[in-house]
Amino acid sequence: MPPDLADRLADYARRKRVTQAQVVETALNSFLSPDGSERMEAAFSRRMDKVVRQLDKLDYRAELNSEALALFVRFWLTANPALPDAARAAAQAQGKARFEGFVEALARKMEFGPKLADVTSRADRKV
Repeated sequence: MPPDLADRLADYARRKRVTQAQVVETALNSFLSPDGSERMEAAFSRRMDKVVRQLDKLDYRAELNSEALALFVRFWLTANPALPDAARAAAQAQGKARFEGFVEALARKMEFGPKLADVTSRADRKV
């Protein structure tokens, strides 16, 4: 056995308060057991299921964001008529100020919450 591996084995056995022979025997039994690959596959499947659930949540939140934005834009376009040329400069200045306020409010919301996805998640749990 390579010296560094022997040192690691001794250290592990000392930490677990078992003999090195017990560590080697357990490792060999685990490695050679016929169900070892099945256990690894089951553990891998559980991890993959967790990742899939996380991706599903991420997909839902992305769809929620897209739909919220589309609904807002549709409402905004419906509720705001076109401006005459004379009022356009004042409206652009006011729009710039409102946008800056929006960005500040968004930053506060992202930092302190509650976020829309959290609110909708709670609503989903009540149904």
